[in-house]
Amino acid sequence: MPFGWCSIGRRVLFGLAAALALGAASVQATPYLVVDADSDQVLMENEATAPWYPASLTKLMTVYVALDAVRNGKLTFDTPLVMSARAARMPPSKMGFRPGTEVTLDNALKMLMVKSPNDVAVMVAEAVSGSIEAFADDMNVDAQRLGLHESHFVNANGLHNPAHVSSARDMATIARALLREFPDHADLFSIGALQLGRQYIPNHNGLLGRYPGADGMKTGFTCPAGFNVVASANHSGRRLIVVVLGAPSARSRNQEAADLFDRGFASGGGGSSLESLPSGSGAAPNMRANVCLHRNAAALAAAEDDGMAQQAEAAAGSAGRAGMLPTPLAALFTPVAVHTELTYERIRFDPVPVYIGPAPGWKGPALGARPTTPERAAAPGGRKTISADNSSTAATTAEGDASAPVQTSPRSKHKPARHSEKRTAAHKPIKSATEKSEKKDVSTN
Repeated sequence: MPFGWCSIGRRVLFGLAAALALGAASVQATPYLVVDADSDQVLMENEATAPWYPASLTKLMTVYVALDAVRNGKLTFDTPLVMSARAARMPPSKMGFRPGTEVTLDNALKMLMVKSPNDVAVMVAEAVSGSIEAFADDMNVDAQRLGLHESHFVNANGLHNPAHVSSARDMATIARALLREFPDHADLFSIGALQLGRQYIPNHNGLLGRYPGADGMKTGFTCPAGFNVVASANHSGRRLIVVVLGAPSARSRNQEAADLFDRGFASGGGGSSLESLPSGSGAAPNMRANVCLHRNAAALAAAEDDGMAQQAEAAAGSAGRAGMLPTPLAALFTPVAVHTELTYERIRFDPVPVYIGPAPGWKGPALGARPTTPERAAAPGGRKTISADNSSTAATTAEGDASAPVQTSPRSKHKPARHSEKRTAAHKPIKSATEKSEKKDVSTN
């Protein structure tokens, strides 16, 4: 009998160990990364170079290309952008502006980082590069220059497209580039809320105001991608960037990011660099069954849009990792001096005002969608601005105003070998394939 009880005990212990092992394996299923923003040292990572659908994390790259265009004199922050009919057709999340509406680049970028509107992302793309497709080319050129490995972009907003992929490593690289190359605009990523007329628009980032030192950057959600976040936080002058991809809910995504920050700030550093991580391969997984099965995607997106995703999750039942930190099993038992449990009470931020229309006193042209075909090259450069629907023009200011439309950027003539084949394959069907998938998947916050 004692032997029998001992045998049962061993079976129980074995079963418990197996359950822990399975649990550990399950929580390691999706990528995460913690990197020191200054030293480029990777402090923790799991599958950081695995291809993944970035959803609205894409908009970090959209902002990078837009800021680069300003730096290169293609337009200014006061340049009005024109909402095209194509941009206005984008599915939510969106601002819902009518075609012809003008918004300055400065206001558009603020909306992009807080509300994450898909229509405004297209508006920015068309103003900077003339079309979604041309802007995607510019994104991929900049991606190669920044040293991205797994990324290939086909749109400016992250709406689902099988050819539109990135990785945790690449997203951290974009975040570092934004902070290092454009430090004067880092406040774009830390805005807690916007005020548009009487409308108060909160940020989707559940770490802002809840995790000590959190100061940006961007969240994203589609059913194929799951709940994603790129976040930054600063403790005593040390800034870390955390990337979490494929979480089953906004709440678990936010708590995992907080847990990773806690462990990252408690660590001494000394890891490898982002560039030294081995490149990933294969197709990005589709998380729809894990994230949206038996759960309404539109309701999840709406809850994320309102910054109150935990309410929908409570109604649907907590799924997946539910705050468990996706680290290797040994790290689960590593003591941490501080554990930050996020709260979910509503936070009221002092909103940053934004507005529709040109900047007061603006006398230059507005930029919108324009031809990128040979007739564009034949048109007199810098003389007219073509509106979003090519139906109206406006004279430019003298001496080649920086906001005037320009010919295709010289850098877009150089076809990067890493992306050239994929871009060629994706280019012809991009309009129909993208628009079909856009209608199918509500995205991307």
